[in-house]
Amino acid sequence: MTHDPYGDADLVELYDIDNPGGVDHEFYRALADEIDARRILDLGCGTGLLTRSLVAPGREVTGVDPSTTMLDHARRGPGAEAVTWVLGDADAIAPTADLDLVLCTGNAIMHLDPDALQAAFRRVAAALRPGGVLAFETRHPAAAEWRTWTREATEGTRETHLGPLREWIEVIRTDLDAAGEGVVVFDAHNVLADGTDRVFTSELWFRGVGTVSTALTAAGFEDVRIDGGWSGEPVGDNTRLLVVRAVHGG
Repeated sequence: MTHDPYGDADLVELYDIDNPGGVDHEFYRALADEIDARRILDLGCGTGLLTRSLVAPGREVTGVDPSTTMLDHARRGPGAEAVTWVLGDADAIAPTADLDLVLCTGNAIMHLDPDALQAAFRRVAAALRPGGVLAFETRHPAAAEWRTWTREATEGTRETHLGPLREWIEVIRTDLDAAGEGVVVFDAHNVLADGTDRVFTSELWFRGVGTVSTALTAAGFEDVRIDGGWSGEPVGDNTRLLVVRAVHGG
């Protein structure tokens, strides 16, 4: 793998500041305890903040991410030596049929286009034991959060280890159906004190309950549960986040 989707060693230092652990990390840790997971894989682990917190006696924890920059940062974190770090995407997951839990957090699942999503689900299914669980979250299309991703709504300046940093995000393309499902492409701008603008382009795929359920079922998952929040809220028109759990049927 030669392409690093997050190849900025300077800005990666800000990632955990911008994405601290919260109710989402609490949910995934509680899920691991609930099912007594002994072998856990965190797909799209990023800087490993959640991954490292999953370590416990008698557990094997693996973090997989396609970014060398992210994994280098993860390996320097406290407790990183207790995690197995793997550079790659879902194709790097071995079909061992013995994992208890696979996580894909931080809306990372949204970076996968329809073909990549189905392939990833099949790969995860081959790695899970019968009865093993896949869990992830994804933004709900009905909320259309991307409408707020404008320079006017998001621009700001803050002091960082790089000096003053001016930031904003801006949607550059959408291809959505009437239900709000489809792809949104946006640029994240990071302007340094010298005027250099480090721009990262992201592509996010918005999917509704039916689309997610169908893809999971096609990959061999059962007992698909999709809630409208971290506390099991029902999915409604104002739901911002879909929290997904699915059991591998074996």
